[in-house]
Amino acid sequence: MKNLILILSIAMLLFACKDNPVVKKAKEVKDNVSNTQKVIKESTKMQDDIKELSEATPLTNDEMKAWLPEDVDGMKRTAFKTGAMGMMNIASVEATYAEEDKSRTFKVEVIDGAGEMGALSTAGLRMAFSMDFEEETESKTRKTVTKNGVKAIEEYDKRRNQSVIQFMQDNRFYIKATGTNMEMDELWDLIDEMDADDLA
Repeated sequence: MKNLILILSIAMLLFACKDNPVVKKAKEVKDNVSNTQKVIKESTKMQDDIKELSEATPLTNDEMKAWLPEDVDGMKRTAFKTGAMGMMNIASVEATYAEEDKSRTFKVEVIDGAGEMGALSTAGLRMAFSMDFEEETESKTRKTVTKNGVKAIEEYDKRRNQSVIQFMQDNRFYIKATGTNMEMDELWDLIDEMDADDLA
């Protein structure tokens, strides 16, 4: 009887250990189930949104360009491009900003989810934002966060000191911001300064 109690105690300790492969696998399964449920819930909600977005009129190139400021946090706009996805009837814009000595750069990319093709192109992105995950390697970190009520994906490249933030604005505009020689909080500040609310 004592031996049985000892064996059970050891088994319980093993299962309680974080490094135990069985525990790790169970956690992965739980996370996968949770993410699958979120994706199903989001896809159900998306059906109505996609219909509504597909009937909406995408912003014009001029409207997209008008949203871009000349400078952000002292960084001048060095380049911009609109209509890069025009052949697919998807409205888009991107712009690059840099300090005079190029020590810090900021790039913002926007895809309008309005119109039939725009709605379909952003649907998969919305699915990605509905999940919860966190990953880390020697060189990179990647995780989902909620900031100011918006679900986003943050990525940080340790070697290049480069931060990337992706999110959906108003379930319509996909926005990707990249900051070189920039911490994540600094990049969020630049996004706030861009005022994505003005896109709608």
